[in-house]
Amino acid sequence: ARPRDLPGDAVLEVAVIALRWLQYSGAVVLLGAPLFLLYSFRRDDGPNLTWARQTLALAAIVVGLGSLAALVAQTAVMAGSLSEAVKPASLSFMITGTGLGMAMVARTAIALLGLVVVVALTPGRAIWWLTVVLGLLVAASFAWTGHGAATEGPGGVIHLVADVIHTVAAALWLGALAALTILLLRRTAPDDLAIHRALHGFAGLGTLAVALLVVTGLANSWFLVGPERLEGLGTNLYGQLLIAKLVLFVLMLALAADNRYRLTPSLGLKLQGAEDPVAALQRLRRSIAVEAALGAAILGLVAVMGTLPPPAAL
Repeated sequence: ARPRDLPGDAVLEVAVIALRWLQYSGAVVLLGAPLFLLYSFRRDDGPNLTWARQTLALAAIVVGLGSLAALVAQTAVMAGSLSEAVKPASLSFMITGTGLGMAMVARTAIALLGLVVVVALTPGRAIWWLTVVLGLLVAASFAWTGHGAATEGPGGVIHLVADVIHTVAAALWLGALAALTILLLRRTAPDDLAIHRALHGFAGLGTLAVALLVVTGLANSWFLVGPERLEGLGTNLYGQLLIAKLVLFVLMLALAADNRYRLTPSLGLKLQGAEDPVAALQRLRRSIAVEAALGAAILGLVAVMGTLPPPAAL
């Protein structure tokens, strides 16, 4: 009878991965987008940011509903079927007896609070700061139940801290990138300096995030892979996905460097010289959109990697 259950098992596994990706996507926006707004627009003469409230509300909804659905899907994987997963006893055990279930419930509660904050309070810097704090908690919750929390011994605390910082840094970069993408795609009047200020703000935030990602990524690799397993990294699925993730990361870095040192200065020169900036802005839009797509792909890879044992555990 077991072979007949395999298609259902595969569906559940795909659902778990897809829901992880949705939670990651919502979390990076919940943290990185408001931080980008705070960092980039310090004065009242910035662009109209009414879209930001809707974006953050949607991100909170995605995190909350995604966490609840993931709780059911993960319970179904452990219980053996979806019908068993929805039973109160199964859900109760998942919530009270496992760190993963506790994290999902906490994530849902934080996302609900974030939704209330965004919807109920007057838009402004206070909302952005509160959302940043809530986004930090959501991002850190993934490390709580990730590979970093499973490391034992003296290095366990170091690995967990590195994993938390890595998760937060990724959210800073990708969430800010999402906000910048929306801003660029929505702008209909490119002949003001608000966009240029936003690009410079993103450059500063992105540089900090990349530096943290590199340092903590090396630390995580030390614990999850180990120097003695580097030669055989491509012989298992986790290692292959890690290599693909690194390739996409390098491509994102190349695009970010091109944006910062070539496309953004080119737009600034045209704005200062009162030239038509439309063509320069279009090039930036395309580049930023591609960078955002690569970031979404990386989150997809991370969602799959989170369900696999790392080489150090094999």
